[in-house]
Amino acid sequence: MSTVLTETRDHIAWVTLNRPEAMNALSMQLRADLAAAMRAAEADPDVRVVVVRGAGDRAFCVGADIKEFVEVPSPPAYRQARVPESWISPFDHTKKPIIASIHGHCLGGGLEVALACDIRIAAEDASFGLPETGLGIMTGVGGSQRLPRMVGLAQALDMILTGDRIDGKRAREIGLVTRVVPRADLAAETEALALRLAARPPTAMAFAKEAVRAAQDLPLRDGMRLEVDLLTHLLNTEDRLEAARAFREKRKPQFTGR
Repeated sequence: MSTVLTETRDHIAWVTLNRPEAMNALSMQLRADLAAAMRAAEADPDVRVVVVRGAGDRAFCVGADIKEFVEVPSPPAYRQARVPESWISPFDHTKKPIIASIHGHCLGGGLEVALACDIRIAAEDASFGLPETGLGIMTGVGGSQRLPRMVGLAQALDMILTGDRIDGKRAREIGLVTRVVPRADLAAETEALALRLAARPPTAMAFAKEAVRAAQDLPLRDGMRLEVDLLTHLLNTEDRLEAARAFREKRKPQFTGR
């Protein structure tokens, strides 16, 4: 059985972590399959939005598969295996919007997967945490870097140092997720959001994502220069002209990504 399932419909790639019996723990095979699925979605011209979710009723993902931690690699071997590219890297290289649809447990590396997505929508019963320090280790695929950028230094330190879990409501309050819905509505709300994004101009979406992501690292002046460069390119696209025509003709635009 594949550890990651992928289905594409209506310009949406549904990427499902598929180890429900292990609460979608990140085995080495699942990591490799997830990276491959994300690369395939980025390369597929029919895909405009990617949704990452977990199979089963209990968890989005509980993080690393502890059974595989029995044999710990030496520090040099670990570093060589992780740098400069890791299994999470395709998330950073994907120009298309990525939605994390989160239910149940979202812990450790599972939360780091969610943090690598662009939009996080969670069920009210979702539980978030980074328990690594209690195991004598720490985050390893961006948790210590992405989380402070989203929720601030103090909140990030609180979660990482204590290992305490927070629920969906609290996650929304601190900015960890942007949308919280009843568990029964999660699938429908996720699909509705994905369809909305997929209906928008693909190139404009990709450029907007690039500009916002760059804001984390660029000085303001450089970021504004990038913004103008990207906008200038968009002004000459067919999608921009189609949007103007559709507005005049009072109809829905049909975007092609050109």
